[in-house]
Amino acid sequence: MSEVTAPMGGKVIDVKVKVGDAVNENDEVVILEAMKMELPVVSTASGTVKEVRCKGGDAVEADAVLIVLE
Repeated sequence: MSEVTAPMGGKVIDVKVKVGDAVNENDEVVILEAMKMELPVVSTASGTVKEVRCKGGDAVEADAVLIVLE
């Protein structure tokens, strides 16, 4: 099991995956807006999306778990 976390606090602009999707390491999974810039968040491992813990418009803190992979 692996978790994709927010590198910094910000607002979720887009979630690019849904439960059941297969992802590879370094695939873009979430787009955050932080400090008026778009920041792509990439998967840290390959696997299948087990949980999506955020949605567009959510405000997230640094190190918040966004995606859970198995």
